Amino acid sequence: MGAWAVTVVAGLVLWDVDHTLIENGGVSKEIYARAFELLTGRPAEHRAETGGRTDPQIMLNLLRRHGIEPSPDQLTRLNDALKSAMTLNRARLSERGYALPGALDAIVALAEVPGIVQSVLTGNIQPNAVVKVSVFGLHERLDFELGGYGSDGAVRAGLVAVAQQRASRKYGQSFGRSSTVLIGDTPRDVQAGVDGGAAVIGVATGSDSMAELSEAGADVVFSDLTDTPALVAAVMKLTGLSR
Repeated sequence: MGAWAVTVVAGLVLWDVDHTLIENGGVSKEIYARAFELLTGRPAEHRAETGGRTDPQIMLNLLRRHGIEPSPDQLTRLNDALKSAMTLNRARLSERGYALPGALDAIVALAEVPGIVQSVLTGNIQPNAVVKVSVFGLHERLDFELGGYGSDGAVRAGLVAVAQQRASRKYGQSFGRSSTVLIGDTPRDVQAGVDGGAAVIGVATGSDSMAELSEAGADVVFSDLTDTPALVAAVMKLTGLSR
């Protein structure tokens, strides 16, 4: 059953992007640096601090690390600067980044489960998230209309409700912790699910360990995405599709 044939949804799966589905090869930090330059007219002297933060948080922190209190004009242009920086760095992302092992297999397998729909929950603004996933061929079975993005708000936990509300409008049913699974690689991802109203699968594909993800409150933790049957089984259990 394909992703777009779903009419009754038992489970909404929300994927984090960076270090969960893809490795960006350091290009994300270059995107923030380029966006900083577009906003300020000067090169960045400090590297952006990412690690599960949203794009607005990352850029505001980067500006303030340079002693810049963002002006109303800079705040207005923030998302456009990030989008332009992504466009300018797309070729580098394609050259240096890659889909993480098992990511495509996991997405494909979940798309074949009746009642499951998939999207993303990410700190990236919406157009940048689409580019990052599409560059590595992971986009076809993800419904980006249902996602939660950094362009929707600065607080990551609030993005869970945004995605759930979008799914509710599309499918005419409510979504909560028993029908939503967030998959991510950082304690901030885990905390977003815990606070936002989703079950959480942690994958230690970033810089945080399985133990750290478990301690943060993940319901299930994997070392990576390569055990497709186990991941699918975990999603089905968390959404009540198997008992």
